[in-house]
Amino acid sequence: MRLVKLIANLGYGSRKEVAAMFREGRIAASDGDVLYADDKVAHDNIFIDEQPLDPPPGLVLMLNKPLGTICSTKDKGRVVYDLLPPRYRERSPSLSTVGRLDRETSGLLLFTDDGALLHRIISPRAKVAKVYEATLAQDLRGDEGEIFAAGTLMLESEQTPLAPAELKVLGPRHVTVTVTEGRYHQVRRMFAAVGNHVETLRRISVGGLVLGDLADGAWRALDADDVALIFS
Repeated sequence: MRLVKLIANLGYGSRKEVAAMFREGRIAASDGDVLYADDKVAHDNIFIDEQPLDPPPGLVLMLNKPLGTICSTKDKGRVVYDLLPPRYRERSPSLSTVGRLDRETSGLLLFTDDGALLHRIISPRAKVAKVYEATLAQDLRGDEGEIFAAGTLMLESEQTPLAPAELKVLGPRHVTVTVTEGRYHQVRRMFAAVGNHVETLRRISVGGLVLGDLADGAWRALDADDVALIFS
């Protein structure tokens, strides 16, 4: 792929705008030598305005989604893409969220431009475990763990029961819940089905990939080892 097309597809501008960047000498190699549009050079040896070129297609990111942000660009409000470099919205192939977290749910959110990987993660067949930390409006009754683990819990308006889920009690109103499905507002609806209400909800891991100490609103690109953790 010619450098102009490569850089334009990464969202730095139209092909005309990228061609102008070459003419202005803004695109260079790591040693500072100016590059030309027909040069052949490794991706990690390309710098724009002395900054490394963004990762190539196949990008996977993790974000610590703050409360109040939304994943859909069709709804009004602050969207999660606002937390990433603006050019990331212009990448081709496009960068998509891997599933969604609602406005009032925070925590680990994945993005990728790899459609096959996205579908592999969210496929029910993959059974990728997602762990949520929740605080509740009322004390636990004591039988919620057994109900969630039974694989028979029916949610309102659903036709099939939930797959077994794991509940860990951290306090009278503080829990983690591990699910392997991605039904709409699943954890909130699970507690509603047993007569409780989720007050705060945060996703803390996807597979073996853990949110850890990533700051609220911060993000980082994942390497191959990180991605492998998702399926561990």
